[in-house]
Amino acid sequence: MNRYTYRTAILEAVLILAAIVFISPLVVLVSVALRDGNGDVGLLGFTWPLNFGNFATAWNESAMGASLINSALITVVSVALIVLLASTAAYTLARKTQRWSRGVFYLFLAGFLFPGQLAMLPLYLWFANLGLVGNPISVIIINVGGFLPFAIFLYATFLRDLPRDYEEAATIDGARPSRTFVSIVFPLLRPITGTIVILAGLSIWNDFFTPLLYLSGSNSSTAPLSVYSFVSLYGANWPLVFAALIISVIPILVAYFLMQRFIIRGFASGLKG
Repeated sequence: MNRYTYRTAILEAVLILAAIVFISPLVVLVSVALRDGNGDVGLLGFTWPLNFGNFATAWNESAMGASLINSALITVVSVALIVLLASTAAYTLARKTQRWSRGVFYLFLAGFLFPGQLAMLPLYLWFANLGLVGNPISVIIINVGGFLPFAIFLYATFLRDLPRDYEEAATIDGARPSRTFVSIVFPLLRPITGTIVILAGLSIWNDFFTPLLYLSGSNSSTAPLSVYSFVSLYGANWPLVFAALIISVIPILVAYFLMQRFIIRGFASGLKG
């Protein structure tokens, strides 16, 4: 039986303090979202009575329902295209031994070196000439192009450590490269695919700047833009901002709790791979 020592007490105290540090912002978030301007501020910043009407007001005034649908559409399509393009490109680059494959791989990695702000103006003018400003397609293209170098790097690194035995057996049986990739290779990429889906999905869902630049003034708003709609030049309605923020994170939290076993397994396996 383990004895309770002073080291255990110190460890528990540190963990309790860490929990308080992480929970405090959530308490502030909820307390401000439920704040009533006419109520008395009580314990932990909550006003009494609690004003749950802020959530209804935030939902209606910011058109949050349509924004959540747009965010989900942009996120799902962007992540699907990233997985499709990155996995096929990385498979070709990792399995080809010609000089051009290594050069093209480094060309993709060069995308890490250049900040996206350098291409901000040319891309905006290009999309404006194509009539895509205000269209979610422009945001999807930016998201896919921005995350593609990182996804190709992860896939290619994972593929180079993946044995070729199954692929060689499929080739001997007469399978084409496309069939080999779809039926054999891609299922083996499930761990790293889970990692990419997590990282890309969270980044795209929470992205604020790209939709602000390309979707402002249109009917295709996203969840972060709906939250920002309660901020003006001369101030912000913080109870509505925080209420809208809570609403905007609920879908991603629900998705996490429904798939947490697969997410944690995929993320851990991807890092290990």
